[in-house]
Amino acid sequence: MNYNKTNNLLGWLCFAIAAITYTLTLEPTASFWDCGEFIASAYKLQVVHQPGAPLFLMIAKIFSLLAGSDKTKIAYWMNMSSALSSAATILFLFWTITALARKVLAKKDEEITSAKMITIMGSGVVGALAYTFSDTFWFSAVEAEVYAMSSLSTAIVFWAILKWEHHADEQGSDKWIIFIAYIMGLSIGIHLLNLLVIPAIALVYYFRRSKEITSGGTIKALLIGIVILGIVQYGIIQYIVKFAAYFDLFFVNTLGMGFGSGVIVFAILVIAGLTYGILYSIKHSKAVLNLALICTTFILIGYSSFAMIVIRAKANTTLNNNDPDNAFALLSYLNREQYGDRPLLYGEYFDSQPIENKEDGNIYRKGETKYEVAGKKYETVFDRNTLLPRMYSRSPQHADFYREWMRIPEGSSPTFAHNLGFLFSYQVGFMYARYFLWDFAGRQNDDQGHGNFTSGNWISGIKPIDAARLGSQDHLPPSIKENNAYNRFYFLPLIVGLIGAIWHFKRNQKDAGVVGLLFFFTGLAIVLYLNQTPLQPRERDYAYAGSFYAFAIWIGLGVAGIAEWLSKKTSSTNASIAATVLCLLVAPGLMAKEGWDDHDRSDKTTARDFAIDYLESCAPNAILFTYGDNDTYPLWYVQEVEGVRPDVRIVNLSLLGTDWYIRQMKDKVNSAEPLPITMPNSKFVQGVRDVIYYSEYTKDTVELKDIFDIITSDDENDKVTLQDGSRENILPTKNLKLTINPAQVLATKTVSPEMKDSIAATMQWTYNQNYVTKAELAMFDILAHNNWKRPIYFAVTVPSENYIGLQKYLYNEGFAYRLVPLKPVPVDSTKQAPELLNSQAMYSNVIGKFKWGNMKNAKYLDPESTRMIATIMKTFNTLAEKQLQEGKIAEAKTTLNKALEVLPEKNYLFYFVLHRYYTADLLYKVNEAGKANKLIEETANYIDAELNYLADVSQNKPNLAMNDVQLGISVLNEMIKTTEQNKQTELTSKLQNKFKSLEARFSGSGF
Repeated sequence: MNYNKTNNLLGWLCFAIAAITYTLTLEPTASFWDCGEFIASAYKLQVVHQPGAPLFLMIAKIFSLLAGSDKTKIAYWMNMSSALSSAATILFLFWTITALARKVLAKKDEEITSAKMITIMGSGVVGALAYTFSDTFWFSAVEAEVYAMSSLSTAIVFWAILKWEHHADEQGSDKWIIFIAYIMGLSIGIHLLNLLVIPAIALVYYFRRSKEITSGGTIKALLIGIVILGIVQYGIIQYIVKFAAYFDLFFVNTLGMGFGSGVIVFAILVIAGLTYGILYSIKHSKAVLNLALICTTFILIGYSSFAMIVIRAKANTTLNNNDPDNAFALLSYLNREQYGDRPLLYGEYFDSQPIENKEDGNIYRKGETKYEVAGKKYETVFDRNTLLPRMYSRSPQHADFYREWMRIPEGSSPTFAHNLGFLFSYQVGFMYARYFLWDFAGRQNDDQGHGNFTSGNWISGIKPIDAARLGSQDHLPPSIKENNAYNRFYFLPLIVGLIGAIWHFKRNQKDAGVVGLLFFFTGLAIVLYLNQTPLQPRERDYAYAGSFYAFAIWIGLGVAGIAEWLSKKTSSTNASIAATVLCLLVAPGLMAKEGWDDHDRSDKTTARDFAIDYLESCAPNAILFTYGDNDTYPLWYVQEVEGVRPDVRIVNLSLLGTDWYIRQMKDKVNSAEPLPITMPNSKFVQGVRDVIYYSEYTKDTVELKDIFDIITSDDENDKVTLQDGSRENILPTKNLKLTINPAQVLATKTVSPEMKDSIAATMQWTYNQNYVTKAELAMFDILAHNNWKRPIYFAVTVPSENYIGLQKYLYNEGFAYRLVPLKPVPVDSTKQAPELLNSQAMYSNVIGKFKWGNMKNAKYLDPESTRMIATIMKTFNTLAEKQLQEGKIAEAKTTLNKALEVLPEKNYLFYFVLHRYYTADLLYKVNEAGKANKLIEETANYIDAELNYLADVSQNKPNLAMNDVQLGISVLNEMIKTTEQNKQTELTSKLQNKFKSLEARFSGSGF
């Protein structure tokens, strides 16, 4: 057998298997989180959130052309770019594993025996396919996110250094080093994770070039690798731009030249310096200097993809995050300044108190003719600090979590031991090791875990082991047993990987150390660098995919380790075949079997369809306030790519607090007119009115327009003197009003003619915060000057604190609340205020316009989709209840039957039971007793199974999920009452038996 031909053939076979797998399980349209933004931005080459991914966008744009004229296929083909990038990653992983196995099993130029050939190729196939079907990598492979291409960059670079090592004695071999530098430069335009390979590359270079390998030399090489990583991460990526920015500051502000002139001069100096240095190194035979300078040049060439960011920002594209059209804006963009900072090596505890703010330089913004000082940077000094701060967030929610997790009593301060305990138990144990074991031991479910026993844990499938950690596994409930992500690997992939690692360290310590270093820097080093706070909005396993890639190498080498052991008992050939087949079954085979159902997104369109529903909830030419990623990015996608409701102006409240976003809101986008923002830019530029504090001046209710004029006034008489002597605007009252012109709201169809008698003379409300940021300032401007010409909506997922106190005027019309100037509904102070809704508009939207993402029949729904189902259940129930109150029984029946038609029967989350009960109660009221009985019985069976499981677990895990127990018992009790009232005697008897049984099990728990 020819080694090279076999190696190439099997490598491409692994590529094909991966490509087919990812194509079959590919999401057909945009998915949640960043994908909607990436697809929309790639389609029109726009500017995504910090720190940008220009190369990813340009490559995705090329793939979008394969959709032809069918805009609904653009997302599919961009997703395909990730699928093929991931398949290519598997190709290079195969070649990496075979290269490492060959180095151990066969000397260079030695003829390879059949047994060794089978072992080497078996190692490659097993390791590559294990990573193909690993949970984390598979997830990123089927959506348009940067992590697939970032993984490909890592795979190419690590493969390339092994190619260099193999050819290092040949003339011109250093071209591989230059190739690596170029790929790294390119990868900066995708994601920075690829740079973490640099320390491992430094070791490979040292081991190959050094005549004598020593411990001291190895440590020195490692430190040099870390320094190079720092130089690229900070020196090239950040300080090149920082120097360019300050050159521009000098040329613009001091020499009076145009914006960008200093950047051009700086670029010329860099090019000239590199050119001179390269020529000098050639002339004086400085080989190392020559290689370093050429590599730097190629990194910069790859990094130049970020020119696309500036070019497209200057074009003022629709999506233009941070508007980085000048050097200082680009510097802020690359430094992710919008997201704040976190202490890494030295900093505060969560209960430390600030004692001083040290000035730390100027903040510059682009003015009309020169750069202006927007404010000062400050560094907060705290009274208590620690090395390696891990529990540092001063958020009350985080502080409570720190105390609970580390068992720190209220009133006690954390110690350095607590700090290290949180690092190892939470950041390493829960936010890394848990993800690692998801991939190679098994996964409980895909309900996001925050440390409880029933959500998002790793499992093995071996009951005694799982029970010792998570409680009894004998009577698993539907939320686990019927969850698509209930994956049991029985530790087998992990064991194979550990065998491979042990074998590798025994047979080739240097190469094993290199792989181990890659494993560390793409895993635990990221844990240290990210320094994550608890209660993250989603699971973060994607950040550690490079570490799992390294372990997959060892899973492959596990074949070699097992074959070596089996060869003592049988022939080498038989041992190699047996080891390969065995490892194929217990690693990739088992992983594919268990993981397919929770990675098959091929028939799910929830993100796109729910986005359409948000937009279709709005009347023509509406203004729609959104808040988070998942109620904004998919909407950007359907508007920008598929052209759905381009008349609706989407306003993200999380971004509205920035001057650049408010400026963009003053421009027309697609067919949506500019927002009615009257402020000139000078009123809200960075550093001006960043925060306006409340200071009670009057208790009177004041017209919003008058308040807006006061807080945006530059007249010194409209300002107050602060403690530092400066004069600033203040919010003089929280009692606000809008005077209503009934003719205007009727003419604009804000209120229907039949509701004219309900129009309020004035809208009065109490502002709900003690300060006004730019976001609220812009909202005040819009409300004060819109004059009801355009409908104003808040997405149903916007947190209520962002309504600025307008709740009593917000009416649900589907997936959005419309601001309507009707007289407030009288509310009984002893009861919860009923949800306001426009039943006619809501019914028209829900029944006639909304799409449902195939959530009823989709093989798999991701956690974001399942959480949204609860909102949809509530939507159907509140609409049907309102229709019954209005005497519209036929319409209520249609609404409830539509709910049964489109909603999945499966209870993905426990609190679904409450919505199921409400639906059943309403079904009885519209004479659908048969359907109500079915829903009641299924829900009762679900509650019974879940609570019996919790009862089993609580025997050694006390106080477990007490809220769920209370909710389940309460809902079951209410269902008994409802079935009794509706004379469902037989069903009532069944429910009573379940209730008595559960009551007996929890009798000692305080119920």
